[in-house]
Amino acid sequence: MTDTAVDSADASSLALAVDIGGTKLAAALIGADGAVVLADRVATPRPAPGPGAAEQVWTALADLVKRMVDAAGDRPIVGVGASTAGPFDLVGATISPVNIHAWRGFPLVDRLREAVPEVPVRLAGDGACAAIGEHWRGAGRGHDDLLVLVVSTGVGGGMIHGGRPFLGGGGNAAHVGHMVVDLDGEPCPCGGQGCVEALSSGPSMVRYALREGWHATGAGTARDLADAARAGDPVAVAAYERAGRALAAGIVSAAAMCELSQVVIGGGVAESADLLFPSLRAGLDHFGRMGFLRDLGLRTAELGGTAGLIGAAALIHEPGTYWS
Repeated sequence: MTDTAVDSADASSLALAVDIGGTKLAAALIGADGAVVLADRVATPRPAPGPGAAEQVWTALADLVKRMVDAAGDRPIVGVGASTAGPFDLVGATISPVNIHAWRGFPLVDRLREAVPEVPVRLAGDGACAAIGEHWRGAGRGHDDLLVLVVSTGVGGGMIHGGRPFLGGGGNAAHVGHMVVDLDGEPCPCGGQGCVEALSSGPSMVRYALREGWHATGAGTARDLADAARAGDPVAVAAYERAGRALAAGIVSAAAMCELSQVVIGGGVAESADLLFPSLRAGLDHFGRMGFLRDLGLRTAELGGTAGLIGAAALIHEPGTYWS
């Protein structure tokens, strides 16, 4: 996949960033300084299977993109950066998100080029874009060997290695959420067994707590579990301890391979850092016994839900660092 270079040194220039997920489609106009000028989102359509399903999802995104283009007015849009759930094919510029069943081999880059012609369109995974965003303008600034984990309904993330995104040949590298940390562990939504995600995602924590006898209040969500843990419920506390330990095992394994200096944790579960971080830090100390694993920094994310959009914009504004 090739495109032309752009010069976004003009302070008035904008990147049009889109962030594609199973529950929402988001778009934003973002300046060369990383500031979000305007953002909007819509729910991701869930059409019934059929020949028109893919176009129904695309129409929702295309309408969102058009609103951004119209809102830009006289300020030039110098490119489109796309953050997407995976898997995807960077070479073929197609995506097949597991949480958007209507899109299988969908030619997203070509369609975005048609919607916003004559500017480059650049694609990366949502985890990679979150890592890029935090490295460019967030909690990872100044750390060129960085792991960003997004702990929510799943465990995603991305890596900056040697100051550049570590993407792999197909763009799917650094899936720490699907590193195996328990050889006899529970099934994971990916089809594997014993993955970090199978122990540390919000739904996984809730399932564990319910199985161990937690009497949920309300709908039994991850937020309910956090409230129970803060109130001292021993099963809810144990769920957070188990999740933190599994995250630590995945992080140390990644650091042992790539010699990381900083880890940034974002996502909904990370909003309960007061509950998660004690066991996470203890796990890092327990598993990371070698000297180069002892000084690993740990911070919560700064950019929240905008990290993917800001990272997608960096693909346009800072291609020398974040795009190859």
